[in-house]
Amino acid sequence: MKIKLKKELRGQFEEITVEKGITIEEIYKGIKETLSYTVLAARVNNEIKRLDHRLCSDCKVELLDMRTQEANLVYQNSLCLIYLKAIEDILGKVEVDIENSINKGLYTEIKGRTPVTAKDIKKIQKRMREIVEQDMPFVREKLTKEEAEKVFRETGCPEKVELLCEDQHMRKIPFYSLDGCRDFFYGLMVPSTGYIEHFELMKYRRGVLLRFPHPSNPNVIPEYVDEKMLYKTFGEQSRWGKLMGINYVSDLNRKIEEGKFKELIQLSEALHERRIVEIADMITREKKRIILIAGPSSSGKTTFAQRLCIQLRVNGLQPLYMGTDDYFVEREDTPVDEFGEKNYEDLDAVDIHLFNQNINDLLSGKTVDMPSFDFITGHKVFGRRFTSIRSNQPIVIEGIHALNEELTRELPAEQKFKIYISPLTQLNIDSHNRVVTTDHRMLRRMVRDYKYRGHSAQSTISSWPKVRAGEDKNIFPYSNEADVLFNSVHLYEICVLKKYAKPLLEAITPDEPEYSDAARMLNFLRFFKTVEDDSAIVNNSILREFIGGSVFSE
Repeated sequence: MKIKLKKELRGQFEEITVEKGITIEEIYKGIKETLSYTVLAARVNNEIKRLDHRLCSDCKVELLDMRTQEANLVYQNSLCLIYLKAIEDILGKVEVDIENSINKGLYTEIKGRTPVTAKDIKKIQKRMREIVEQDMPFVREKLTKEEAEKVFRETGCPEKVELLCEDQHMRKIPFYSLDGCRDFFYGLMVPSTGYIEHFELMKYRRGVLLRFPHPSNPNVIPEYVDEKMLYKTFGEQSRWGKLMGINYVSDLNRKIEEGKFKELIQLSEALHERRIVEIADMITREKKRIILIAGPSSSGKTTFAQRLCIQLRVNGLQPLYMGTDDYFVEREDTPVDEFGEKNYEDLDAVDIHLFNQNINDLLSGKTVDMPSFDFITGHKVFGRRFTSIRSNQPIVIEGIHALNEELTRELPAEQKFKIYISPLTQLNIDSHNRVVTTDHRMLRRMVRDYKYRGHSAQSTISSWPKVRAGEDKNIFPYSNEADVLFNSVHLYEICVLKKYAKPLLEAITPDEPEYSDAARMLNFLRFFKTVEDDSAIVNNSILREFIGGSVFSE
């Protein structure tokens, strides 16, 4: 039997002959020493498969390490079950919540009769190491709905029971077992614990951080940075969820079934508006004149900036709104990436000196000939925008590098007010299955790209790794520099995005490279009810930036 095998992330397919019925793991073990990183899963004819999958016909096989999103999630799922098993062995049957991504890891809470101690955490980590060294198998099975409900009721997981009851199409429920520790996970896992080499536990606030490598360096635990503002924002989002009576997806689905969707919109928008007013009041009170806004792709930066400008006007100010795109260097001077392609997301793609000079001139009361960048010719055009501002007017600047001190190095530090914006969802499928923020953002971008830019879902998915790499370099390292963080998420929004994204994802066929990501996203979306009528969403909502109907763009 012949297969086409791709060994490395950016490698080429090579045709090899293998025995029919061979597992992907057997192929991998034969070439393991020649590879840079541990393989965790594989893409077979564009479908994600476990390594113990048997090959029975000619096919294309791509080995996936942690540098891909699919394998990264496989690693996290596997690590989480090892963690749950170790907690059970050390502390017994206690409730564990795996909540959100923070500090280059996952924030979790162990809810026993007494608070977990540093000594407990040390014991749990030691037990995890033992489990990995013993190379225990992850056993996958599919239970009937009735069998799964029985397991959940016995283990005290009401949110999982409710989730199953709501989904009439879910007939078989995927479970994984690790030496008697059994749980539902909707994603895949590695064949055995020996694959999970790198992790660490540490006490953090009320919970425990479960840390592991970043995809950019799969063999190293990243340096610890305490993302205090992110932690505070997740706590705020959790309180917002409690205000709405929503802790898990099943709670959200029930609210929609009960006809409370409009109430959810009103409450969520009111919370957003209150936070924007608070930020505008801080800027006014502190008399800041340089307002810098940055965040990852599909955060809703444009709508947020416009709404902030309105609130500043309410406070008696007349803000000047501008982006950094008009300050690109001339196209022939644009830096290139490692593949020789022009890199417009690099800081060196911005004419930093001209940008700083223009802002300083505006602050000093001068009239400035501000450029407009012609994206067709690749050159700045002058003579079209002569601008000046009064002595108390703030300048609101939105751009991916806005929080990087290098961009504004020539501007007075005491005048700067930095805002980081991102949709940080605290809503999870259940206590052990997270809603991944990057997937949430990709849904937003996919819907917007199709509606406003004529891009297919395939195009959005294929470009996403490059977008993420740019964010890791240019945006996330500077989030702690912000004075405030604005969480742009609406708890209900995936139910709205589903209506737009589902047909786009379903149009991707198995012969296309993006099929595996599309299948994974559809698998995730099935847990959410679809909101067909979204007319109640107000026209200045951040969500309107993606689904259409925004007062700021139409």
